[in-house]
Amino acid sequence: MKKSFFGFLAMLMVLIMAACGNSDAQSNESDVIQVTTTIAQIEDIVKNVGKDYVQTESLMGPGIDPHLYKASQGDIKKLQDADIIFYNGLHLEGKMGEVLEKMSEDRPTVAVTKDIPEKKLIADPENPNTHDPHVWFDIELWKYAVDTVENELSALDPEHKEEYKQNAEEYKNQLDQLYEESMKKIEEIDVNSRVLVTAHDAFAYFGRSFGFEVEGLQGLSTDSEYGLKDVQNLIDLLVERNIKAVFIESSISEKSINAVVEGSKERGHDVQIGGELFSDAMGEEGTEEGTYIGMFKHNIETIVSALK
Repeated sequence: MKKSFFGFLAMLMVLIMAACGNSDAQSNESDVIQVTTTIAQIEDIVKNVGKDYVQTESLMGPGIDPHLYKASQGDIKKLQDADIIFYNGLHLEGKMGEVLEKMSEDRPTVAVTKDIPEKKLIADPENPNTHDPHVWFDIELWKYAVDTVENELSALDPEHKEEYKQNAEEYKNQLDQLYEESMKKIEEIDVNSRVLVTAHDAFAYFGRSFGFEVEGLQGLSTDSEYGLKDVQNLIDLLVERNIKAVFIESSISEKSINAVVEGSKERGHDVQIGGELFSDAMGEEGTEEGTYIGMFKHNIETIVSALK
């Protein structure tokens, strides 16, 4: 009887300890901030600044065009489950405006571009009252987004404020190094050959930062229309400037750029596809191109290889 009683006590203690362990695990899991972002570029900032204190999910994966993206029912749940939502702003997520506005009623819903001084933004050539949303192609501007994420996470979780600050500084140092390495590579391209022709006008910040003339067939948003005249104007530019390479984008159909290439050939000017660039989306998760720094390096290497 004594053995049976003590055996029962031992089993009871094991069950109590296991229950406590599960309770601690659940508590630790609940301490992690649930973050939902619209684009992967922003998720990359959150991962680097938040590290072990955040769990992240990006709505838009590789090959997704944020200009045309509409939230699904699954996306609504991810947004509702989040403690905080980060989005780009500047009308990048044009078709998600109402959803994001609704979410902001009961949880922090933050545009990572909100702290960038307006004078540093590039105005839309077709609508001067709006700005180019593709700010991640200017590394200096993207550091403002890093600071915004750090401040918002610190406000939500002040206990780990110092860790967020240190992580943000380390990440911005990596971005500074990325800029220096990129500029060094770009110096391999003759100044007169620094003309970047793409499917849509996503690289204006890149051009300003690294000294490129940038031409896109479509406007800032892929929602904008392009016609035969736009194609012809771009062909004229390629022929007159003797530009040898144009670039496709991972999140946009090749159809428009192929029309430019074929039209140039009909004019006796041989133009090659210089490679695929990441513009509005990054690469597959788990790959180097699935990180902001890896994506940027891929673009630099592709451009330099085609134009130098």
